[in-house]
Amino acid sequence: MPRPLGELEDAVMTRVWKWNRPVTVREVLEDLQKERSIAYTTVMTVLDNLHQKGWVRRQAEGRAYRYEAVSTRAAYAAALMNEAWSQSDNAAAALVAFFGMMSEEQRQALTDAVRVARLPETGEQRRPAEQAGSPEQAASSEQSPPVEPSAENPAAGEDPRGR
Repeated sequence: MPRPLGELEDAVMTRVWKWNRPVTVREVLEDLQKERSIAYTTVMTVLDNLHQKGWVRRQAEGRAYRYEAVSTRAAYAAALMNEAWSQSDNAAAALVAFFGMMSEEQRQALTDAVRVARLPETGEQRRPAEQAGSPEQAASSEQSPPVEPSAENPAAGEDPRGR
């Protein structure tokens, strides 16, 4: 299970996910400096740590690296939710409590997601590619294929690092 990203790791990954392209330390630094004072070496260290943890891959470009996310923010959030849910000794109660915390907009998104994930007549799961023409199909490009649980990825479902 991935542990939640720290505040600075999340700020860096937010930019990498948002830009959806290989980025340099300098690009991330300049964007972060719009909000806070931060050193180049700090951003470089955070990106190096994220690389070592498997969240980003890097490609050498001259004396520097370009970093890109190995998976999406949606896959990361899904893995965190899956891990939190699996920690409960009463999964149904945990879900009821979670649903009670949701806004109406979030409940509608959940309803839409359940509708996409299930075939109406059989209840079988289907893959996003089978929903030609649906708005969800566009979002399917953000999803990583499911990964079997392993020592490296004990949580069932997607590995947010794309492994």
